[in-house]
Amino acid sequence: CNDVLTKLFKELVHLKNLRDSEELVMELKRILDSGLAVDEKSPPTPVLSRENAVVHYDKEPVMLKINEIFYSIQGETSYVGNPTVFVRTTACNLRCTYCDTKYSYYEGENQSLENILKEVDSYQAPYVCITGGEPLLQKEVHTLMTTLCDRGYKVSLETSGSKSVKQVDPRVKIILDVKTPDSGAANSFLMENIGFSTASTEYKFVICSEEDFDWSENFCRQHNLFEKFVVLYSPSYGQVSERWLAEKILQKKSSARLQLQLHKYIWSAETRGV
Repeated sequence: CNDVLTKLFKELVHLKNLRDSEELVMELKRILDSGLAVDEKSPPTPVLSRENAVVHYDKEPVMLKINEIFYSIQGETSYVGNPTVFVRTTACNLRCTYCDTKYSYYEGENQSLENILKEVDSYQAPYVCITGGEPLLQKEVHTLMTTLCDRGYKVSLETSGSKSVKQVDPRVKIILDVKTPDSGAANSFLMENIGFSTASTEYKFVICSEEDFDWSENFCRQHNLFEKFVVLYSPSYGQVSERWLAEKILQKKSSARLQLQLHKYIWSAETRGV
């Protein structure tokens, strides 16, 4: 062990003369002899590959449980209309009444970061959307998002806001889907996330009723969301009409943007992978 460490340090320590390197080696030997060697159970040390900006680990690869990866037209947010690769993670901590991806609650397979990146790369699209489920339930998603940003992708994250976005890479566009009273997941929003929002963050409200509309207006005004962020109102598909919500926004002189789920009109509400 000492011989290996000696060789390693002589190769890696670039000091002015050999004596400095030898002194460091002797000090390391002293520490090892005193029984202060590194615990074999300590967590693996991440190593960043310069070639492709992928984080590798000495022992375990970065793994995420993925429901599906597909290439489609972005149907929502200010990125609407852009060809986008969607990475949908498995699992969600909420059960919204209007959820259109209930299959993501449990379905999915564990995939390595390298395999996920390989599939994303294959579509040659500049936009990548991380969605769910609730992506922030898997801590490894932060490594995925940062790596995608390092590789030059324009990354967005769709989250309910029930989990902290504090650790999200600042280069990621965060879409906070605030749950209204009729969503079935009222009061799930983590209020501290407002403070963690960046200039690119967008707030989304799925409107199921007039009560939801009034509640959303009050929430946005109370927290000055209209002045600071893009705010999107989306009609709950099949529950309230697009025209009703459009007229409501005009009648109440709301500053919210009307958002339709474009993919549901291009294909259908039941079609997966779009």
